[in-house]
Amino acid sequence: MSTDAIAMLKQDHKEVQALFRQFQNAGDGATKKRTDLVKKIIELLTVHTYIENEGMYPRVRELLPDVEDDILESYEEHHVADVLCAELWSMDAEDERFVAKTTVLIENVQHHIEEEESEWFPKVRAGLGRKQLQDMGAELLRLKEKAPHTPTQPSAVKKAIDAVVK
Repeated sequence: MSTDAIAMLKQDHKEVQALFRQFQNAGDGATKKRTDLVKKIIELLTVHTYIENEGMYPRVRELLPDVEDDILESYEEHHVADVLCAELWSMDAEDERFVAKTTVLIENVQHHIEEEESEWFPKVRAGLGRKQLQDMGAELLRLKEKAPHTPTQPSAVKKAIDAVVK
């Protein structure tokens, strides 16, 4: 496996997009399958956003100040995904808003992936050397080992949001 940070992150993107397609193709009657797929999606996204937020973004921000706006936008996109993941974690496919909420999560993450891969990654690759990207990738691998696999305090987030919605 390559330790190039961008190659690693793109591989994560492919894995989560495959799960998105499985969810979308599961059909309305597949409640257990859809619930299980969303749990897997959340676990992948939780690890992925953790390693980007803790490793990739701070390091790139330090080395390439010209991409700071892109990084700040990415942090906010991650925040939105984190909130949706926390809510979905305590739901199942029989909940009224489960499919709608998952659809919004998928749309949000796909937009984020498209921006990263078409705009941000090329800037980073152009601005950093191969060795720097490999060192970053090694750090991302270390972070993956200690990354959380589930959202933090999902029930507290769900209660807070339910209070606002009701």
